Amino acid sequence: MQKTALVFGATGLVGSFLVDELSKNPIYEKIIVFNRKKQNYSTNNIVEILVDFDKLSEYVHEFKGHDAFCCLGTTIKKAGSKEKFFKIDHDLPVEIAKICSTNKVDNFIAISSIGANSTSSNNYLRTKGLMETHILEFDFTKTAFVRPSILLGQRKEFRLGEIIGRVFMSIFNFIFIGKLKKYRGIHAVSVAKSMIEIANMPTNKIYFESDELAEITKND
Repeated sequence: MQKTALVFGATGLVGSFLVDELSKNPIYEKIIVFNRKKQNYSTNNIVEILVDFDKLSEYVHEFKGHDAFCCLGTTIKKAGSKEKFFKIDHDLPVEIAKICSTNKVDNFIAISSIGANSTSSNNYLRTKGLMETHILEFDFTKTAFVRPSILLGQRKEFRLGEIIGRVFMSIFNFIFIGKLKKYRGIHAVSVAKSMIEIANMPTNKIYFESDELAEITKND
């Protein structure tokens, strides 16, 4: 049986690679992409639905499929405030997961972050940790969170912190071995491919660290 995938956050760095990989994967018959702005996909198996994320309740009937992939995420600088950042990185993924669970979507795979922890003193990591905790309250056959380290790949938007991190990783990546291996930079396409693999592998594992994502896709 071919599947239907639901993708949220499809225009971001990982999300854009994810949509491309899903469109080429024979497991998926249809990819439903929920975007704020029209992207004009040329692939026949991609269905784009324009969504006002402030009014998700109006689109409940569209959240139907087998595997939901949530790639939503921003920064406080881009969001404009801690409150708006929390809404995008916590409230929206949780609300989407709730709707998907109600609609009997089988699996929910979301991007989190290395170091995510609901009790962290770091606002970013605490937000990601709370997002994980609250999504786990919903009923899915499989719920999984990928926790990448520094993302490698060219964003459409400028993020100084990531650029500095990429330069650092390109020079010192070799020192991250053993227990530090999970802190190595990872390309966004590897994260995207691993999300698809995780959705289709027979495992109940919930958290996937950066080095595990790289291992999943090492032969691709």
